Amino acid sequence: MSKEQEIQRHTIAVLVANESGVLARVIGLFSGRGYNIESLTVAEVDTKEALSRITIVTSGTQMIVEQIKNQLRRLVPIYKVADLTTDGPHVSRELALVKVSSTGEKRVESLRIADIFRANVIDSTNESFVFEVVGATEKVDAFIKLMEPLGLIDVSRTGVAAIARGANPL
Repeated sequence: MSKEQEIQRHTIAVLVANESGVLARVIGLFSGRGYNIESLTVAEVDTKEALSRITIVTSGTQMIVEQIKNQLRRLVPIYKVADLTTDGPHVSRELALVKVSSTGEKRVESLRIADIFRANVIDSTNESFVFEVVGATEKVDAFIKLMEPLGLIDVSRTGVAAIARGANPL
């Protein structure tokens, strides 16, 4: 399989006008063409200019990702599209709240694993913990997988937040 045909995960940052309907148009672009969104985060980043940043994680061949970026650039009111995966070094993080219900040795083991992953206990009862874990998606995935046999009962994830390294803005 050539590099162009290999399916890869890409993190795409999109700077948009912070107005009603913009997110629906972006999501519509993906769903209308059968592209999957693995992670989606949106937040206002400039109140003065009324700008929001959408961070999308998707997978596809290089050709499909290029199509996605080109189609995004044609949407109004999108100001900038950047593929953080290919444009240079970037950092990305995800936050998850992970609820584990257990007693005895499983409860102690969940605390040990949380310590290894630098997860914080943000709520505790006699039967459960809620852990906050922050890091790369792979780290969050690994933590959740280790909590499954220890009594995992609920997970809430933020999705990926990512930004390019260096002094240049999006």
